[in-house]
Amino acid sequence: MSERRLFSADSHCVITTDQVKQNLASKYHDAWDAGMTKFDQKRDELQAGEQLELEDFVDLEAARHPGYFDSKARLAAMDADGVQCEVMYSEFDFTSKVYQIGDAWKECATAYNNSLHQFASIDPKRILITYQMPLIDLDYAISEIHRLADLGARSIQIPNFPSELGMPDYHDKRYEKLWSAFEETGIVVANHLTLKDSLWDVFRRDPTPQKGIFTSLPGFAIAETLAWYILTGVLERHPKLRVVFVEPGLFWLPGYIRFLDSRMDEHYNFPGVELKPSEYFQRQMAATFVYEPEAVDQRYALGIENILWSTDFPHPACNWPGASSKIDTLFEGVPEDEVHKITWQNGATMYGIE
Repeated sequence: MSERRLFSADSHCVITTDQVKQNLASKYHDAWDAGMTKFDQKRDELQAGEQLELEDFVDLEAARHPGYFDSKARLAAMDADGVQCEVMYSEFDFTSKVYQIGDAWKECATAYNNSLHQFASIDPKRILITYQMPLIDLDYAISEIHRLADLGARSIQIPNFPSELGMPDYHDKRYEKLWSAFEETGIVVANHLTLKDSLWDVFRRDPTPQKGIFTSLPGFAIAETLAWYILTGVLERHPKLRVVFVEPGLFWLPGYIRFLDSRMDEHYNFPGVELKPSEYFQRQMAATFVYEPEAVDQRYALGIENILWSTDFPHPACNWPGASSKIDTLFEGVPEDEVHKITWQNGATMYGIE
């Protein structure tokens, strides 16, 4: 086992309602509670009375670790595994829940991001918290991007499927100033794996005891998001915009991008798109992975500088504990300089860590 400086491009923490309320004026607490209840009721309806197994979402040992909830304990867990930096995502997907809050959503959104900032404030150069950005009001979103940049933000999560939330898709002209704000601040756009609403129909039809059909599909939906950035010219118009796809599953990505490239050589015409999709991906995008032999085998096909190793703490396939030994096994036979790129340098470069 060799000692390495590790950069995890995806891990998770828990931010509670009580933590948010500490940053939210009491007059908005009822609106927050009502919004969370409304979201839960909507999710219950989608699940039609059935539940998912907890083991499908977290490693039970890791989920009991105090570092899941407490940032000081998290740093200790990182130290024990040799992880210098983690790009961290809250388990609480506020980018979907905020739309149920009503008129108080701005105050709640600001309080939520302030709660994320507090979690990371113990050491913001090691805990690179990913803020969450609702896009209900783009003037607010742009202002919040700049506010968070002043707080040291390096990553902001936005919805994967804006049309599900009643908003235009990302090629719409109204987003141009949003993309420019990301370019100006250097903050990375995060598209973390989420459940596309249409998949709940699969959930309800899935006859397998642990919803094995349903749980195998979410990663593929992010192909839509990727194609929207590339084929509508968003990346062409905003060459400094950087996008990271989190937990998509790398085994299918090289083939999908090759398929998009092949269309450029046929009769398809995408106005405003000057490069091949693979060139945009390699110039401006990256994707995370956990423990996938396919990610190592296809590192050249996707771009060795475009894949980011992660612990994914505390999800089922997480590389915690014993990250270094798992890296040794996964990267057996791979030149050490390439291992260094994937497990440290790519993430450090993407998120501005020296």
